[in-house]
Amino acid sequence: MNTKLLSINKEAWDKAAERFYGRNPLPEYGPLAPTEEELQLFGDVSNKKVLDIGCGSGHSLFYMKQHHASELWGIDLSKSQVKAAKLLLKNCTPPVQLFESPMEINPGLPINYFDIVYSIYALGWTTNLEQTLGHIHSYLKPGGTFIFSWEHPLYNRVKHTNSELIFNQSYHDEGSYEHEAWSQPVFMQQYKISTYINALIRNGFAIDQIVEDISLSELDIERHSNRWYSYEKAQFLPTTLIIKSRKL
Repeated sequence: MNTKLLSINKEAWDKAAERFYGRNPLPEYGPLAPTEEELQLFGDVSNKKVLDIGCGSGHSLFYMKQHHASELWGIDLSKSQVKAAKLLLKNCTPPVQLFESPMEINPGLPINYFDIVYSIYALGWTTNLEQTLGHIHSYLKPGGTFIFSWEHPLYNRVKHTNSELIFNQSYHDEGSYEHEAWSQPVFMQQYKISTYINALIRNGFAIDQIVEDISLSELDIERHSNRWYSYEKAQFLPTTLIIKSRKL
């Protein structure tokens, strides 16, 4: 766990939380990506105990509430994000359990407890993938489901300029990098698809499904025009990697 990078990211998220309020929560998995209505990865979550890793403003947990999950738990690095989530979910019964903490450590979450753990566009913020996946495995009941989405490993390595796609970084390069789309320093982690898969396997997960599809509906195109995730680039490269796995 890199405490220096965590401190930088926490400060950045505390300042930028409002900018990302309600951005791409479930049923969305990410910009220009298929939704849960299309993929049906979670299935029926009624009476399920769910944990959101990197819960942000709480909108994915609110989606779970609407679909009758029995318990809602969340963890996020940012104090501002947790505050926003508490406000959004203040009327939930039973009350939502939220923790302000890095995902690399267990802040007091129960072991072998959850039916479903998920992370929507948050796992790539971890400074220690193995540590994080080890904790997620411990939180789940045997046979429990872990689903995550994150920016596709190819997307950031390729530039789209003047109708050309140009690799500006080797696919083999992994580790932390400063993201250019932010106005202040933030550090995300870059891994190959095989790194995610092998880390899941090492930490006791079986892979059920991998999704690299895109969704280019008129609404998607309108929402993401001239942004980091653009329609033009998504025609050639997936924006999002989605993996469904389960605890052995």
